[in-house]
Amino acid sequence: MSEWCEKSLGDLGRIVTGKTPSTSVSEFFGGDVPFVTPSDMDGRKVISRTERYLTQAGVAAVKSSFIPKGSVMVSCIGSDMGKATVAAHDSVTNQQINSIIVSEEFCADFVYYNLSARKAELQSMACSGSAQPILNKGHFSELPILLPSLAEQRAIASVLGALDDKIELNRRMNETLEALAQSLFKSWFVDATQEGLPKGWCEGTLGDLCEIAIGGDWGEDKPFDGSIETVCLRGVDLEHLRYGGHAEAPRRWVKTISLSQRRLDERDVLVAASGAGPTGRPLWAFFQLEQVFGLPVIYSNFCKRLRCQSPAAAVYVDRLLHIMRESGEIWEYVNGTSIPNLDAKSLLRSKEVLIPPTELLERFYEFYHPIAKRLYSGESRTLAALRDALLPKLLSGEIRVRNADKSARSMTDG
Repeated sequence: MSEWCEKSLGDLGRIVTGKTPSTSVSEFFGGDVPFVTPSDMDGRKVISRTERYLTQAGVAAVKSSFIPKGSVMVSCIGSDMGKATVAAHDSVTNQQINSIIVSEEFCADFVYYNLSARKAELQSMACSGSAQPILNKGHFSELPILLPSLAEQRAIASVLGALDDKIELNRRMNETLEALAQSLFKSWFVDATQEGLPKGWCEGTLGDLCEIAIGGDWGEDKPFDGSIETVCLRGVDLEHLRYGGHAEAPRRWVKTISLSQRRLDERDVLVAASGAGPTGRPLWAFFQLEQVFGLPVIYSNFCKRLRCQSPAAAVYVDRLLHIMRESGEIWEYVNGTSIPNLDAKSLLRSKEVLIPPTELLERFYEFYHPIAKRLYSGESRTLAALRDALLPKLLSGEIRVRNADKSARSMTDG
């Protein structure tokens, strides 16, 4: 450790606090420059796509907040502060994010991994006198960071990056599989009905296929007498899991009766009921979710649970809701302005659908089942756990890296 040295974050490069262009000027939005907000920071190392984009006019309006590709971004305001990520493209962030444009004298990826492991520390540094906790630019710049030589910074980042690369590859493969499944679904169940109602089909509503089950339970954050530990899915977790991601859904302790009432099975579809980002996002509750998390899986009151007539019907409902969300139709059933809230009862009662024969539903289910098994295999979660276990040991010098490329390959083979 003698060759390691301590510096402040501000010593490593230029710190930039983001800013939002005036939302009243429509010409500022809709371009091709990513506009990063904390809701885009969903666990990925690299932010390659965002919910909103700026035009060149929008960038010019906040030009002091422009950051180049490779900048390290950290959320520094609010209850979920301390999330770190890297810009895949030249970008702008909003005011909730501080970024560091790392000098070439240091390894930006090493800086990212260091900050990604310090969420709790960053939160503890926040000023709490305002309405919400905030880590301002000055205090962020003063954050101490322990650094080895540049060569070892790069070696450490290479080992951890190999794991993240495999996780990202899995995510892209899963997105491709989902796209293939959705293409076949549209061919069988959407395009097939364009010329009229096929034989054996009938008209109905979404409520003919499923019903709303008991509401969610947020449980407690610590064990209590008679409690059972579970993973409790929120709306944002459905967003991450949709493509087989490694969402770190919170551990919550609930009563035995709550587990028995809210434990998921293959007949269930969860739908994110609130939140600006995930609202309306569906997720078929494939049984392998419990294998992924290693605990019983229930759902919070941020989700609606739809209990379908069969697993095959659940897959059909999941696909219909997915199409509705992608097209924006789901927002016809969302109330509220500051906090969107899905009116699931109105959705089931009012959404007209065409109901195919059971045999066709079962055929698609048999096709999709192995895809779901791949999506929820838990491989990415295992890789993420390995990365998270190595991270503090590498960053503290407890484990030294001499041949990073060989180490990375050995951990990701297969």
